[in-house]
Amino acid sequence: MFHQVFKNIDDVLWKEAGCTTELDYTEQTSWMLFLKYLDDLEHEKAMAAELVGKPYTFIIDKPHRWSSWAAPKKADGSFDHDKALTGDDLIAYVNDKLFPYLKGFKQRATGPDTIEYKIGEIFGEIKNKFQSGYSLRDALELMDGLRFRSQKEKHELSHLYEAKIKNMGNAGRNGGEYYTPRPLIRAMIQVVKPKIGERIYDGALGSAGFLCEAYDYLRHGDLTTSQLQTLQTKTFYGKEKKSLAYVIAIMNMILHGIEAPNVIHTNTLAENISDIQDKDRYDVILANPPFGGKERPEVQQNFPIKTGETAFLFLQHFIKHLKAGGRAAIVIKNTFLSNSDNASRALRKELLENCNLHTVLDCPGGTFLGAGVKTVVLFFEKGAPTRKVWYYQLDPGRNMGKTNALNDNDLKEFVALQASFADSEKSWSVDVRGIDQTSFDLSVKNPNKVEEDGFRDPQDIIAEIAALDAESAEILEGIRGLV
Repeated sequence: MFHQVFKNIDDVLWKEAGCTTELDYTEQTSWMLFLKYLDDLEHEKAMAAELVGKPYTFIIDKPHRWSSWAAPKKADGSFDHDKALTGDDLIAYVNDKLFPYLKGFKQRATGPDTIEYKIGEIFGEIKNKFQSGYSLRDALELMDGLRFRSQKEKHELSHLYEAKIKNMGNAGRNGGEYYTPRPLIRAMIQVVKPKIGERIYDGALGSAGFLCEAYDYLRHGDLTTSQLQTLQTKTFYGKEKKSLAYVIAIMNMILHGIEAPNVIHTNTLAENISDIQDKDRYDVILANPPFGGKERPEVQQNFPIKTGETAFLFLQHFIKHLKAGGRAAIVIKNTFLSNSDNASRALRKELLENCNLHTVLDCPGGTFLGAGVKTVVLFFEKGAPTRKVWYYQLDPGRNMGKTNALNDNDLKEFVALQASFADSEKSWSVDVRGIDQTSFDLSVKNPNKVEEDGFRDPQDIIAEIAALDAESAEILEGIRGLV
């Protein structure tokens, strides 16, 4: 229904000088989509209030409502070209009046959990990149053809938006930063089994794929009004450092049905984990933190295990944020299992002694498009030490890539076997007592698999070289600091 509209908007953006990448396309589509959604939501609420004889106070003042400036209509419902701004007048209005007005909501909002605050946050971060008011006018008229009235329409729009995020993720080498393959997320959720009433957290939110999929998982079945309200307001929590990812996350959650997401725009790692109290803890944590980053020394001071590797700081943050008995599934690069540096060893020791690391899913190269490293997923519960680790080596039997990406069928066996930690050709258990108590090496070594040949996959070799290079650079940086 709306697929062609999205394609036509992309065509307009492609011709626009101010938009040059998939990231620009998604950003510019996001702010227009958000304002159109907000206008439909306001009209829906106004009609509902009218039906019961109550007044409705609009969030957006009349001159700045979508129906006033983006898509003015005549009495018969047709587009009013005489009232619609275009060219330089439209660009001047959007840049000098509309965006400053919307940005001001952050100061005017009663609190950070309101839709008003989110409006202010979004338009404080995002910039209009249209240079031609004629291109913007074309895009707005196309966007006006989208509707958010029915659940079916919202569902289709959420799928189209997810496809846009996927394309954005595939466009650059940092693809995994924005897009975690949805089949992998769904398998992680099926293993962790979140329940209504539990608080679910992702401190490295990206495009909010984990929270959106968890919402879809919990939304199935006949839920009471109270349960639906719990899902809307007291279930999903996230933090995101990057401005564009933050905006995309909010839009993605809204399209999936979460009206006022509990998402904070902040550097998650700037929080000192020794300050975390019980009220800050969560029942379930699902995340794919960025790896390979280099965090500054002042950020590292917030963690007992000092390291410049961003993912290792996030792992400490997640362990600390879990409630006793809480469950987590975290994507991390596979070198974490075997790295011999002090931070990696200390973190593996911490994980084994204070959590039950019950499952390690070993993902093949190419699982994350645009990312050159191999990954594993760590599944653990906080509170009891690890006795046994169950490993599963995912092998879809093909080279992964854009045209043959990971799918739900690839992970069916993993989810089925994991329920009973069953042994198979691809799965086995390791007793912690057999793990070296100095190195705490957790490397994936499948005892059931006969190596067919001595040749390693070139992607594995490249990923290992890249990981070793990054590690060497970090050590050299430390030495420079001592000289």
